[in-house]
Amino acid sequence: MNYRHKPVLMTLSLILLLLSSTGCFRQSGQNSDSDDGAPVNLIYYTIGEPDKDLQLVNDKINEIMAPKIGVTVTYIKVGWQEYEDRLHTLISAGSPFDVAFVPDYAPTAMRGAWLRVDDYLQGLGKEMYDEVDPIFWQGVRMNDGGIYGIPTNKELAVRDQWMYPASIVDKYHIDISKYDTLESLEPLLRMIQQKEPDYVPMELDRDSHNFFALDGYEYVMNNKIPLMIKSLDPSAEVVNIFETKDARQILDTLRRYYKAGFINKDAALREPGGLKRGAKVFWKSSGGGPLSETTWSKDRGYKVVANPVTPSVVTTESVRGGIMAVNANTKHPAESIKFLNLLNTDPEIRNLFNYGIEGVHYTLDDKGQVVPISSKDKDGADASSRYAGVQYTQGNWFILNTMGGDYPDPLDKWEQFRQYNAGVVKSAVLGFTPDLSKMTAQTDNIEMVWQKYYPSLMTGSVDVGAILPKFNHELKQAGIDEVRNEVQRQLDAWRAVSR
Repeated sequence: MNYRHKPVLMTLSLILLLLSSTGCFRQSGQNSDSDDGAPVNLIYYTIGEPDKDLQLVNDKINEIMAPKIGVTVTYIKVGWQEYEDRLHTLISAGSPFDVAFVPDYAPTAMRGAWLRVDDYLQGLGKEMYDEVDPIFWQGVRMNDGGIYGIPTNKELAVRDQWMYPASIVDKYHIDISKYDTLESLEPLLRMIQQKEPDYVPMELDRDSHNFFALDGYEYVMNNKIPLMIKSLDPSAEVVNIFETKDARQILDTLRRYYKAGFINKDAALREPGGLKRGAKVFWKSSGGGPLSETTWSKDRGYKVVANPVTPSVVTTESVRGGIMAVNANTKHPAESIKFLNLLNTDPEIRNLFNYGIEGVHYTLDDKGQVVPISSKDKDGADASSRYAGVQYTQGNWFILNTMGGDYPDPLDKWEQFRQYNAGVVKSAVLGFTPDLSKMTAQTDNIEMVWQKYYPSLMTGSVDVGAILPKFNHELKQAGIDEVRNEVQRQLDAWRAVSR
Protein backbone atom coordinates (compact mmCIF):
# COMPACT_ATOMS: atom_id res chain seq x y z
CA MET A 1 0.00 0.00 0.00
CA ASN A 2 1.16 3.52 -0.74
CA TYR A 3 1.02 5.17 2.71
CA ARG A 4 0.76 8.60 1.16
CA HIS A 5 -2.91 7.76 0.38
CA LYS A 6 -3.74 6.36 3.82
CA PRO A 7 -5.28 9.59 5.25
CA VAL A 8 -7.47 9.91 2.12
CA LEU A 9 -8.70 6.33 2.43
CA MET A 10 -9.42 6.78 6.11
CA THR A 11 -11.38 9.94 5.37
CA LEU A 12 -13.41 8.18 2.66
CA SER A 13 -14.10 5.28 5.02
CA LEU A 14 -15.33 7.68 7.67
CA ILE A 15 -17.65 9.41 5.17
CA LEU A 16 -19.06 6.05 4.04
CA LEU A 17 -19.65 5.01 7.63
CA LEU A 18 -21.47 8.25 8.42
CA LEU A 19 -23.62 8.01 5.29
CA SER A 20 -24.57 4.43 6.12
CA SER A 21 -25.43 5.21 9.74
CA THR A 22 -27.64 8.16 8.80
CA GLY A 23 -29.62 6.11 6.29
CA CYS A 24 -28.45 7.86 3.14
CA PHE A 25 -27.69 4.52 1.56
CA ARG A 26 -30.97 2.88 0.53
CA GLN A 27 -31.40 -0.69 1.73
CA SER A 28 -33.27 -2.78 -0.80
CA GLY A 29 -36.92 -3.24 0.09
CA GLN A 30 -36.80 -1.07 3.21
CA ASN A 31 -37.03 2.56 2.17
CA SER A 32 -40.22 3.76 0.47
CA ASP A 33 -38.57 6.73 -1.21
CA SER A 34 -36.68 6.62 -4.48
CA ASP A 35 -33.06 7.71 -4.61
CA ASP A 36 -34.01 11.32 -5.42
CA GLY A 37 -36.54 11.53 -2.58
CA ALA A 38 -39.60 11.21 -4.85
CA PRO A 39 -42.25 8.58 -4.11
CA VAL A 40 -41.80 5.16 -5.71
CA ASN A 41 -44.38 4.63 -8.46
CA LEU A 42 -45.90 1.17 -8.87
CA ILE A 43 -47.66 -0.13 -11.98
CA TYR A 44 -50.94 -1.77 -10.93
CA TYR A 45 -53.18 -3.82 -13.26
CA THR A 46 -56.71 -4.93 -12.49
CA ILE A 47 -59.88 -6.05 -14.23
CA GLY A 48 -62.79 -3.81 -15.18
CA GLU A 49 -63.81 -1.45 -17.94
CA PRO A 50 -61.61 1.69 -17.92
CA ASP A 51 -63.68 4.45 -16.32
CA LYS A 52 -64.07 7.98 -17.64
CA ASP A 53 -62.77 9.33 -14.32
CA LEU A 54 -60.06 6.71 -13.78
CA GLN A 55 -57.23 9.25 -14.08
CA LEU A 56 -59.03 11.67 -11.76
CA VAL A 57 -59.37 8.94 -9.12
CA ASN A 58 -55.78 7.80 -9.71
CA ASP A 59 -54.52 11.33 -9.06
CA LYS A 60 -56.53 11.56 -5.85
CA ILE A 61 -55.24 8.18 -4.66
CA ASN A 62 -51.66 9.31 -5.20
CA GLU A 63 -52.26 12.66 -3.50
CA ILE A 64 -53.40 10.85 -0.34
CA MET A 65 -51.16 7.78 -0.48
CA ALA A 66 -47.77 9.36 -1.20
CA PRO A 67 -47.50 11.18 2.16
CA LYS A 68 -48.61 8.05 4.00
CA ILE A 69 -46.20 5.47 2.58
CA GLY A 70 -44.05 7.22 -0.04
CA VAL A 71 -45.72 5.25 -2.85
CA THR A 72 -47.86 6.19 -5.85
CA VAL A 73 -49.54 3.94 -8.43
CA THR A 74 -50.25 3.95 -12.12
CA TYR A 75 -53.74 2.45 -12.01
CA ILE A 76 -54.57 0.45 -15.16
CA LYS A 77 -57.92 -1.26 -15.76
CA VAL A 78 -58.30 -3.79 -18.59
CA GLY A 79 -61.72 -4.90 -19.86
CA TRP A 80 -63.42 -8.06 -18.59
CA GLN A 81 -62.94 -10.06 -21.78
CA GLU A 82 -59.32 -9.01 -22.39
CA TYR A 83 -57.82 -9.01 -18.92
CA GLU A 84 -56.66 -12.60 -18.51
CA ASP A 85 -54.96 -12.71 -21.91
CA ARG A 86 -53.35 -9.34 -21.27
CA LEU A 87 -51.99 -10.46 -17.91
CA HIS A 88 -50.54 -13.67 -19.39
CA THR A 89 -48.87 -11.60 -22.12
CA LEU A 90 -47.34 -9.26 -19.54
CA ILE A 91 -45.97 -12.22 -17.58
CA SER A 92 -44.65 -14.08 -20.63
CA ALA A 93 -43.02 -11.01 -22.12
CA GLY A 94 -41.45 -9.95 -18.84
CA SER A 95 -43.13 -6.55 -19.16
CA PRO A 96 -42.59 -4.25 -16.18
CA PHE A 97 -45.40 -4.07 -13.64
CA ASP A 98 -45.59 -4.43 -9.88
CA VAL A 99 -49.02 -5.51 -8.63
CA ALA A 100 -51.95 -7.21 -10.35
CA PHE A 101 -55.31 -8.80 -9.73
CA VAL A 102 -54.88 -12.53 -10.44
CA PRO A 103 -57.87 -14.50 -11.79
CA ASP A 104 -55.86 -17.74 -12.18
CA TYR A 105 -53.69 -17.74 -9.09
CA ALA A 106 -52.51 -21.35 -8.82
CA PRO A 107 -51.18 -21.97 -12.36
CA THR A 108 -49.44 -18.60 -12.56
CA ALA A 109 -47.95 -19.05 -9.08
CA MET A 110 -46.56 -22.44 -10.10
CA ARG A 111 -45.01 -20.77 -13.15
CA GLY A 112 -43.07 -18.50 -10.81
CA ALA A 113 -44.97 -15.35 -11.78
CA TRP A 114 -45.53 -14.02 -8.25
CA LEU A 115 -43.39 -12.98 -5.32
CA ARG A 116 -43.46 -15.27 -2.30
CA VAL A 117 -44.72 -13.04 0.50
CA ASP A 118 -44.50 -15.19 3.66
CA ASP A 119 -41.65 -13.20 5.22
CA TYR A 120 -43.29 -9.87 4.40
CA LEU A 121 -46.50 -10.97 6.14
CA GLN A 122 -44.56 -11.05 9.41
CA GLY A 123 -43.03 -7.62 8.75
CA LEU A 124 -44.29 -4.89 6.42
CA GLY A 125 -47.55 -6.74 5.81
CA LYS A 126 -48.27 -7.84 9.39
CA GLU A 127 -51.28 -5.52 9.81
CA MET A 128 -52.79 -6.86 6.60
CA TYR A 129 -52.08 -10.46 7.61
CA ASP A 130 -53.88 -9.97 10.91
CA GLU A 131 -56.90 -8.34 9.21
CA VAL A 132 -57.58 -11.24 6.83
CA ASP A 133 -59.41 -14.34 8.09
CA PRO A 134 -56.91 -17.20 8.68
CA ILE A 135 -58.94 -19.55 6.45
CA PHE A 136 -58.11 -17.35 3.46
CA TRP A 137 -54.40 -17.75 4.16
CA GLN A 138 -54.89 -21.52 4.40
CA GLY A 139 -56.63 -21.53 1.04
CA VAL A 140 -53.99 -19.50 -0.82
CA ARG A 141 -51.00 -21.43 0.54
CA MET A 142 -49.45 -23.47 -2.26
CA ASN A 143 -48.13 -27.03 -2.12
CA ASP A 144 -44.59 -25.81 -1.43
CA GLY A 145 -45.89 -24.13 1.73
CA GLY A 146 -45.59 -20.63 0.28
CA ILE A 147 -48.09 -17.79 -0.04
CA TYR A 148 -47.90 -15.89 -3.31
CA GLY A 149 -50.95 -13.63 -3.18
CA ILE A 150 -53.13 -11.48 -0.93
CA PRO A 151 -56.74 -12.71 -0.76
CA THR A 152 -59.68 -10.33 -0.53
CA ASN A 153 -61.12 -10.47 2.97
CA LYS A 154 -64.81 -11.01 2.22
CA GLU A 155 -67.31 -13.85 2.57
CA LEU A 156 -65.50 -17.18 2.94
CA ALA A 157 -68.12 -19.31 1.23
CA VAL A 158 -69.60 -18.09 -2.05
CA ARG A 159 -73.05 -19.63 -2.26
CA ASP A 160 -75.01 -19.98 -5.48
CA GLN A 161 -78.06 -17.78 -5.18
CA TRP A 162 -81.11 -17.57 -7.41
CA MET A 163 -82.51 -14.06 -7.73
CA TYR A 164 -85.94 -12.84 -8.78
CA PRO A 165 -87.66 -9.43 -9.18
CA ALA A 166 -89.34 -8.62 -5.87
CA SER A 167 -92.35 -7.12 -7.65
CA ILE A 168 -93.14 -10.40 -9.45
CA VAL A 169 -92.52 -12.48 -6.32
CA ASP A 170 -94.94 -10.27 -4.38
CA LYS A 171 -97.51 -10.17 -7.17
CA TYR A 172 -97.82 -13.97 -7.32
CA HIS A 173 -97.03 -14.68 -3.66
CA ILE A 174 -94.08 -16.89 -4.60
CA ASP A 175 -92.18 -18.61 -1.80
CA ILE A 176 -88.73 -18.60 -3.38
CA SER A 177 -87.31 -20.86 -0.66
CA LYS A 178 -89.24 -23.79 -2.16
CA TYR A 179 -87.23 -23.67 -5.37
CA ASP A 180 -83.78 -25.14 -4.75
CA THR A 181 -83.38 -27.69 -7.54
CA LEU A 182 -83.25 -27.06 -11.26
CA GLU A 183 -86.23 -29.37 -11.84
CA SER A 184 -88.39 -27.59 -9.27
CA LEU A 185 -88.31 -24.38 -11.33
CA GLU A 186 -90.32 -25.77 -14.26
CA PRO A 187 -93.88 -24.81 -13.19
CA LEU A 188 -92.66 -21.42 -12.02
CA LEU A 189 -90.90 -20.66 -15.31
CA ARG A 190 -93.94 -21.81 -17.26
CA MET A 191 -96.20 -19.50 -15.26
CA ILE A 192 -93.91 -16.52 -15.93
CA GLN A 193 -93.79 -17.35 -19.63
CA GLN A 194 -97.59 -17.31 -19.80
CA LYS A 195 -98.44 -14.46 -17.40
CA GLU A 196 -95.42 -12.16 -17.75
CA PRO A 197 -94.41 -12.35 -21.42
CA ASP A 198 -92.22 -9.24 -21.15
CA TYR A 199 -89.87 -11.14 -18.83
CA VAL A 200 -87.20 -13.63 -19.87
CA PRO A 201 -88.04 -16.60 -17.61
CA MET A 202 -84.41 -17.75 -17.25
CA GLU A 203 -81.25 -15.91 -18.27
CA LEU A 204 -77.99 -17.75 -19.03
CA ASP A 205 -74.79 -16.80 -20.84
CA ARG A 206 -72.00 -18.72 -22.56
CA ASP A 207 -70.04 -19.12 -19.33
CA SER A 208 -73.27 -20.45 -17.88
CA HIS A 209 -73.43 -21.50 -14.30
CA ASN A 210 -72.04 -24.17 -12.00
CA PHE A 211 -75.27 -26.15 -11.61
CA PHE A 212 -73.12 -29.09 -10.49
CA ALA A 213 -72.63 -27.39 -7.11
CA LEU A 214 -76.27 -28.24 -6.42
CA ASP A 215 -75.14 -31.85 -6.16
CA GLY A 216 -72.20 -30.99 -3.89
CA TYR A 217 -69.42 -30.80 -6.48
CA GLU A 218 -66.54 -28.33 -6.73
CA TYR A 219 -63.95 -27.88 -9.46
CA VAL A 220 -60.48 -29.21 -8.73
CA MET A 221 -58.96 -26.46 -10.88
CA ASN A 222 -61.37 -24.37 -12.95
CA ASN A 223 -64.44 -25.05 -15.06
CA LYS A 224 -62.43 -25.18 -18.31
CA ILE A 225 -60.92 -28.43 -17.02
CA PRO A 226 -64.16 -30.24 -16.08
CA LEU A 227 -62.69 -32.35 -13.28
CA MET A 228 -64.73 -32.16 -10.08
CA ILE A 229 -64.96 -33.72 -6.65
CA LYS A 230 -67.58 -33.90 -3.90
CA SER A 231 -66.69 -31.12 -1.47
CA LEU A 232 -67.66 -32.79 1.79
CA ASP A 233 -66.66 -36.40 1.08
CA PRO A 234 -63.14 -36.92 2.50
CA SER A 235 -62.55 -39.96 0.30
CA ALA A 236 -64.29 -38.82 -2.90
CA GLU A 237 -62.56 -39.45 -6.20
CA VAL A 238 -61.94 -36.97 -8.98
CA VAL A 239 -64.39 -37.35 -11.87
CA ASN A 240 -64.96 -35.92 -15.32
CA ILE A 241 -68.27 -34.30 -14.37
CA PHE A 242 -69.69 -34.83 -17.86
CA GLU A 243 -69.48 -38.59 -17.42
CA THR A 244 -71.75 -38.54 -14.33
CA LYS A 245 -75.48 -39.18 -14.05
CA ASP A 246 -75.82 -35.91 -12.14
CA ALA A 247 -74.53 -33.92 -15.10
CA ARG A 248 -76.72 -35.77 -17.59
CA GLN A 249 -79.83 -34.94 -15.57
CA ILE A 250 -78.88 -31.26 -15.44
CA LEU A 251 -78.13 -31.10 -19.16
CA ASP A 252 -81.41 -32.83 -20.04
CA THR A 253 -83.34 -30.36 -17.88
CA LEU A 254 -81.61 -27.37 -19.45
CA ARG A 255 -82.34 -28.74 -22.91
CA ARG A 256 -86.03 -29.14 -22.03
CA TYR A 257 -86.13 -25.57 -20.72
CA TYR A 258 -84.45 -24.20 -23.82
CA LYS A 259 -86.87 -25.99 -26.15
CA ALA A 260 -89.77 -24.68 -24.06
CA GLY A 261 -88.54 -21.12 -24.60
CA PHE A 262 -87.65 -20.47 -20.96
CA ILE A 263 -83.96 -19.71 -21.67
CA ASN A 264 -82.84 -16.73 -23.79
CA LYS A 265 -82.09 -17.89 -27.33
CA ASP A 266 -78.70 -16.18 -27.47
CA ALA A 267 -77.45 -17.84 -24.25
CA ALA A 268 -74.61 -19.79 -25.90
CA LEU A 269 -73.27 -16.60 -27.49
CA ARG A 270 -74.00 -14.04 -24.79
CA GLU A 271 -70.92 -12.62 -23.09
CA PRO A 272 -70.79 -13.07 -19.31
CA GLY A 273 -70.93 -9.89 -17.30
CA GLY A 274 -72.77 -7.89 -14.69
CA LEU A 275 -76.50 -7.44 -14.38
CA LYS A 276 -77.98 -5.25 -17.09
CA ARG A 277 -79.78 -2.31 -15.57
CA GLY A 278 -83.55 -2.46 -15.97
CA ALA A 279 -83.52 -5.82 -17.80
CA LYS A 280 -86.74 -7.77 -17.37
CA VAL A 281 -85.35 -11.10 -16.24
CA PHE A 282 -87.25 -13.39 -13.87
CA TRP A 283 -84.61 -15.98 -12.84
CA LYS A 284 -80.88 -15.46 -12.77
CA SER A 285 -78.15 -17.13 -10.76
CA SER A 286 -75.05 -15.61 -9.25
CA GLY A 287 -72.54 -16.38 -6.52
CA GLY A 288 -72.54 -14.30 -3.37
CA GLY A 289 -72.57 -14.06 0.37
CA PRO A 290 -74.89 -12.39 2.86
CA LEU A 291 -77.02 -9.46 1.64
CA SER A 292 -75.98 -9.90 -2.01
CA GLU A 293 -79.50 -8.97 -3.12
CA THR A 294 -78.83 -5.39 -1.99
CA THR A 295 -75.98 -5.05 -4.48
CA TRP A 296 -77.91 -6.84 -7.20
CA SER A 297 -80.89 -4.52 -6.67
CA LYS A 298 -78.61 -1.51 -7.22
CA ASP A 299 -77.21 -3.12 -10.38
CA ARG A 300 -80.64 -4.02 -11.78
CA GLY A 301 -82.23 -0.71 -10.84
CA TYR A 302 -85.15 -2.46 -9.14
CA LYS A 303 -85.48 -4.59 -6.03
CA VAL A 304 -84.54 -8.26 -6.31
CA VAL A 305 -84.80 -11.03 -3.75
CA ALA A 306 -82.50 -14.04 -3.62
CA ASN A 307 -82.48 -17.57 -2.23
CA PRO A 308 -79.19 -19.45 -1.56
CA VAL A 309 -79.37 -22.94 -3.06
CA THR A 310 -75.96 -24.38 -2.13
CA PRO A 311 -74.47 -24.88 1.36
CA SER A 312 -71.95 -22.55 3.04
CA VAL A 313 -68.86 -24.54 2.05
CA VAL A 314 -65.44 -22.89 1.84
CA THR A 315 -63.70 -24.15 -1.29
CA THR A 316 -60.28 -23.43 -2.72
CA GLU A 317 -62.06 -21.63 -5.57
CA SER A 318 -64.04 -19.38 -3.21
CA VAL A 319 -61.01 -18.22 -1.20
CA ARG A 320 -58.99 -17.61 -4.37
CA GLY A 321 -61.67 -15.58 -6.09
CA GLY A 322 -60.13 -12.17 -5.37
CA ILE A 323 -56.35 -12.27 -5.18
CA MET A 324 -53.82 -9.49 -5.68
CA ALA A 325 -50.20 -10.48 -6.18
CA VAL A 326 -46.78 -8.88 -6.56
CA ASN A 327 -44.77 -9.51 -9.73
CA ALA A 328 -41.84 -11.81 -8.95
CA ASN A 329 -39.66 -9.50 -11.07
CA THR A 330 -40.71 -6.23 -9.46
CA LYS A 331 -37.97 -3.79 -8.58
CA HIS A 332 -40.07 -2.59 -5.65
CA PRO A 333 -41.14 -5.59 -3.53
CA ALA A 334 -41.27 -3.73 -0.21
CA GLU A 335 -43.18 -0.81 -1.69
CA SER A 336 -45.65 -3.21 -3.29
CA ILE A 337 -46.28 -4.83 0.09
CA LYS A 338 -46.71 -1.40 1.70
CA PHE A 339 -49.31 -0.54 -0.95
CA LEU A 340 -51.23 -3.78 -0.40
CA ASN A 341 -50.99 -3.40 3.36
CA LEU A 342 -52.45 0.12 3.16
CA LEU A 343 -55.21 -0.99 0.81
CA ASN A 344 -56.26 -3.67 3.27
CA THR A 345 -56.02 -1.59 6.46
CA ASP A 346 -56.72 2.07 5.60
CA PRO A 347 -60.44 2.92 5.16
CA GLU A 348 -59.71 6.20 3.36
CA ILE A 349 -57.70 4.52 0.61
CA ARG A 350 -59.95 1.45 0.38
CA ASN A 351 -63.11 3.54 0.01
CA LEU A 352 -61.44 5.73 -2.59
CA PHE A 353 -60.55 2.71 -4.73
CA ASN A 354 -64.05 1.31 -4.40
CA TYR A 355 -66.36 4.30 -4.64
CA GLY A 356 -64.30 7.10 -6.16
CA ILE A 357 -64.02 10.61 -4.75
CA GLU A 358 -66.36 11.89 -2.07
CA GLY A 359 -68.23 14.94 -3.35
CA VAL A 360 -67.58 13.96 -6.97
CA HIS A 361 -68.88 10.40 -7.27
CA TYR A 362 -70.77 10.02 -3.99
CA THR A 363 -71.77 11.71 -0.77
CA LEU A 364 -72.06 10.34 2.75
CA ASP A 365 -75.49 10.50 4.39
CA ASP A 366 -76.07 11.22 8.08
CA LYS A 367 -75.47 7.52 8.88
CA GLY A 368 -72.10 7.52 7.14
CA GLN A 369 -73.38 5.46 4.22
CA VAL A 370 -72.33 6.00 0.61
CA VAL A 371 -74.95 7.59 -1.65
CA PRO A 372 -73.97 7.80 -5.35
CA ILE A 373 -74.30 11.23 -6.95
CA SER A 374 -76.87 10.98 -9.71
CA SER A 375 -76.55 14.44 -11.24
CA LYS A 376 -75.85 14.35 -14.98
CA ASP A 377 -72.57 15.61 -16.37
CA LYS A 378 -72.03 17.30 -19.74
CA ASP A 379 -71.89 13.88 -21.45
CA GLY A 380 -75.23 12.88 -19.95
CA ALA A 381 -73.73 10.28 -17.61
CA ASP A 382 -74.37 10.03 -13.87
CA ALA A 383 -71.37 11.12 -11.85
CA SER A 384 -71.46 7.78 -10.01
CA SER A 385 -71.17 5.85 -13.28
CA ARG A 386 -67.96 7.64 -14.26
CA TYR A 387 -65.98 5.53 -11.81
CA ALA A 388 -66.62 2.15 -10.18
CA GLY A 389 -64.15 -0.08 -8.38
CA VAL A 390 -64.53 -3.83 -8.77
CA GLN A 391 -65.03 -4.62 -5.10
CA TYR A 392 -63.91 -8.26 -4.93
CA THR A 393 -60.58 -7.49 -6.64
CA GLN A 394 -59.24 -4.75 -4.40
CA GLY A 395 -58.84 -5.91 -0.83
CA ASN A 396 -60.50 -5.97 2.57
CA TRP A 397 -64.27 -5.39 2.50
CA PHE A 398 -64.64 -4.94 6.23
CA ILE A 399 -63.21 -1.40 6.18
CA LEU A 400 -65.56 -0.18 3.44
CA ASN A 401 -68.42 2.17 4.15
CA THR A 402 -71.78 0.53 3.60
CA MET A 403 -74.13 1.71 0.88
CA GLY A 404 -77.15 3.96 1.40
CA GLY A 405 -79.52 5.28 -1.23
CA ASP A 406 -82.52 3.47 -2.68
CA TYR A 407 -81.48 0.00 -1.51
CA PRO A 408 -79.46 0.66 1.65
CA ASP A 409 -77.26 -1.90 3.33
CA PRO A 410 -78.06 -2.64 6.97
CA LEU A 411 -75.76 -0.68 9.25
CA ASP A 412 -74.51 -3.95 10.75
CA LYS A 413 -73.66 -5.43 7.35
CA TRP A 414 -70.07 -6.34 8.18
CA GLU A 415 -71.07 -7.85 11.50
CA GLN A 416 -73.49 -10.08 9.58
CA PHE A 417 -70.60 -11.09 7.31
CA ARG A 418 -68.46 -11.98 10.33
CA GLN A 419 -71.25 -14.13 11.76
CA TYR A 420 -71.71 -15.79 8.37
CA ASN A 421 -67.98 -16.56 8.13
CA ALA A 422 -68.02 -18.05 11.61
CA GLY A 423 -70.59 -20.62 10.51
CA VAL A 424 -69.03 -21.94 7.30
CA VAL A 425 -67.84 -25.50 6.68
CA LYS A 426 -64.47 -26.23 5.09
CA SER A 427 -64.26 -28.35 1.96
CA ALA A 428 -62.41 -31.62 2.43
CA VAL A 429 -59.98 -30.50 -0.28
CA LEU A 430 -59.50 -26.87 0.80
CA GLY A 431 -56.03 -25.77 -0.28
CA PHE A 432 -55.31 -28.71 -2.61
CA THR A 433 -53.58 -27.47 -5.76
CA PRO A 434 -52.69 -29.98 -8.47
CA ASP A 435 -49.47 -29.28 -10.34
CA LEU A 436 -50.08 -29.91 -14.03
CA SER A 437 -47.09 -27.97 -15.33
CA LYS A 438 -45.88 -31.11 -17.13
CA MET A 439 -49.24 -31.66 -18.80
CA THR A 440 -49.78 -28.31 -20.49
CA ALA A 441 -50.37 -29.94 -23.89
CA GLN A 442 -53.25 -31.98 -22.46
CA THR A 443 -54.78 -29.11 -20.49
CA ASP A 444 -54.56 -26.75 -23.47
CA ASN A 445 -56.29 -29.33 -25.67
CA ILE A 446 -58.96 -29.96 -23.04
CA GLU A 447 -59.70 -26.24 -22.84
CA MET A 448 -60.10 -26.07 -26.62
CA VAL A 449 -62.61 -28.92 -26.53
CA TRP A 450 -64.38 -27.24 -23.60
CA GLN A 451 -64.73 -24.00 -25.57
CA LYS A 452 -66.18 -25.94 -28.49
CA TYR A 453 -68.97 -27.70 -26.57
CA TYR A 454 -69.50 -26.26 -23.09
CA PRO A 455 -71.44 -23.05 -23.92
CA SER A 456 -74.03 -24.81 -26.05
CA LEU A 457 -74.47 -27.83 -23.75
CA MET A 458 -74.75 -25.79 -20.55
CA THR A 459 -77.39 -23.49 -21.99
CA GLY A 460 -79.59 -26.23 -23.44
CA SER A 461 -78.92 -24.97 -26.96
CA VAL A 462 -78.09 -28.37 -28.51
CA ASP A 463 -79.35 -31.94 -28.37
CA VAL A 464 -77.70 -33.60 -25.38
CA GLY A 465 -77.97 -37.16 -26.73
CA ALA A 466 -76.09 -36.18 -29.87
CA ILE A 467 -73.52 -33.71 -28.51
CA LEU A 468 -72.56 -35.02 -25.04
CA PRO A 469 -70.96 -38.25 -26.39
CA LYS A 470 -68.93 -36.18 -28.86
CA PHE A 471 -67.81 -33.87 -26.07
CA ASN A 472 -66.65 -36.75 -23.87
CA HIS A 473 -65.00 -38.52 -26.78
CA GLU A 474 -62.98 -35.44 -27.71
CA LEU A 475 -62.12 -34.81 -24.05
CA LYS A 476 -60.63 -38.32 -23.94
CA GLN A 477 -58.69 -37.67 -27.13
CA ALA A 478 -57.39 -34.46 -25.57
CA GLY A 479 -56.09 -36.41 -22.56
CA ILE A 480 -58.62 -35.85 -19.80
CA ASP A 481 -58.18 -39.39 -18.44
CA GLU A 482 -54.42 -38.88 -18.11
CA VAL A 483 -54.98 -35.56 -16.35
CA ARG A 484 -57.63 -37.07 -14.06
CA ASN A 485 -55.29 -39.92 -13.09
CA GLU A 486 -52.48 -37.48 -12.31
CA VAL A 487 -54.75 -35.22 -10.25
CA GLN A 488 -56.03 -38.26 -8.34
CA ARG A 489 -52.45 -39.40 -7.66
CA GLN A 490 -51.52 -35.99 -6.31
CA LEU A 491 -54.72 -35.80 -4.26
CA ASP A 492 -54.02 -39.17 -2.65
CA ALA A 493 -50.51 -37.98 -1.73
CA TRP A 494 -51.88 -34.68 -0.38
CA ARG A 495 -54.47 -36.48 1.73
CA ALA A 496 -51.81 -38.78 3.17
CA VAL A 497 -49.78 -35.78 4.34
CA SER A 498 -52.79 -33.73 5.51
CA ARG A 499 -54.25 -36.41 7.77
